[in-house]
Amino acid sequence: MSAPDDTTIRPLDHLASRGADDAPALVLREGTVSYKDLRDRVARLAGWLRAQVPEAGARVASWAAKGELTCLMPLAAARAGLVHVPVNPLLKHAQVAHILADSGAKLLIGTPARLATLGDSDIPAGCRAIAEADALAAARAANPLPPSQADPHELAAILYTSGSTGRPKGVMLSHANMWLGAQSVATYLGLQADDRALAVLPLSFDYGQNQLLSHWYAGGSAVPLDYLAPRDVVKAIDRHGVTTLAAVPPLWVQLAELDWPAETAAKLRRLTNSGGALTVDLVQRLRGLFPQARLFAMYGLTEAFRSTFLDPALIDSHPTSMGKAIPHAEILVIGDDGAVTGDGEEGELVHCGPLVAQGYWQDARRTAERFRPAPAASRHGGTAVWSGDRVRRDADGLLYFVGRRDAMIKSAGNRISPQEIEEAALATGLVAEAVALGIPDERLGQAVHLVVRAAPGTSGAEEALPRILLKELPNFMQPRVIHWRDVMPVSPNGKLDRTGLYQELTA
Repeated sequence: MSAPDDTTIRPLDHLASRGADDAPALVLREGTVSYKDLRDRVARLAGWLRAQVPEAGARVASWAAKGELTCLMPLAAARAGLVHVPVNPLLKHAQVAHILADSGAKLLIGTPARLATLGDSDIPAGCRAIAEADALAAARAANPLPPSQADPHELAAILYTSGSTGRPKGVMLSHANMWLGAQSVATYLGLQADDRALAVLPLSFDYGQNQLLSHWYAGGSAVPLDYLAPRDVVKAIDRHGVTTLAAVPPLWVQLAELDWPAETAAKLRRLTNSGGALTVDLVQRLRGLFPQARLFAMYGLTEAFRSTFLDPALIDSHPTSMGKAIPHAEILVIGDDGAVTGDGEEGELVHCGPLVAQGYWQDARRTAERFRPAPAASRHGGTAVWSGDRVRRDADGLLYFVGRRDAMIKSAGNRISPQEIEEAALATGLVAEAVALGIPDERLGQAVHLVVRAAPGTSGAEEALPRILLKELPNFMQPRVIHWRDVMPVSPNGKLDRTGLYQELTA
């Protein structure tokens, strides 16, 4: 798909002006917010924020469940000339304390229950904490600010990663990064003004935040939902006429195990997946449940927002592909020699172009490791994100994920992709979820451990799985131990928690 015709980049808060005055923009528990209301609320919240924190470029954090505040803050902070730091509501006080201190936040707006978990030492000097309801009430009486005239390349947000490799690091995103990301996704998803997203992903997550921004770019609407059980998602889709559902694989697995009323499933026009690969079996189940919906398999990384998507017309014939570059992205596969790889050859995915973030906040060392000059073959040049992910490209230009360089298992001199073992386990139909890990071993260097959850309705899986894997995988890839779990742990972003499992197995 070619890049959108309209390449004008605007300050992020201008997304509030994309919809018609009386069109719905947000569907909250308290009622529907029209675009006219959205513009007024953003303007007043921005005015209140400016009065509280007059220093241009200062960081303001939000730590609350999905609702009016967390949905408005990305635009309101941008309009006020501030930098928004959304904090995942699932994080605990120690993680929040790190984010507040690292970002240098001047203001924290949160729910009282969350704020009550913070001790005096958790809130840095110079940072004030205000309850969510108090902030919203004060904002309604504030003087509104007009639309921003900020340079689109100014910093607009710092999104902290989940910290899978050490302490969370803050990815710096400009107005342009987020505006072009919204435009790109709205374009290739084919979003229209009558589309409605069910925002189930955390708004502190780039994929989750884009649920709002891409639909607002198209003049559409969003329904923020903090669900307690997967069945709540089904009910919300039916109640609100949802057309777009974005999720990560663990949630798709749970949703695919439910009985969907045909009339509810038919409301969905598109399904989007990122944050992990879809399996062949899961693709088939989703296609069976939602035959009328277009299924988008996507790949992204917070440092460049999103990189690739697979044309839904190819999902049945190429279910494991990551697809090709999204609009505004240039994706290269670079070998160890620094040159573009040939078809079928493994290399590192390198993302170039205007979606590349500005680096890690106050972390020059880690920025230099990931944000490096673009390869000589790049048409964009400048700074690129070297993802650390190993991929290969086929003769048709479609990309396939091989594994993370730092996640590859090295056992008895063999380099093993965890994904290959996981796919073999899932293909048996005996397990619903699987994580393969390399656990330190004196003789092998690393021994393969496989953590799985049995598929519903299966019996005898614990005896059958090792026998099938013995037939399907070479000896050096065989799991030394298979750990069975009733529930698989997930990270704050909803992904399977590989780091937590690794720590548990190595404790």
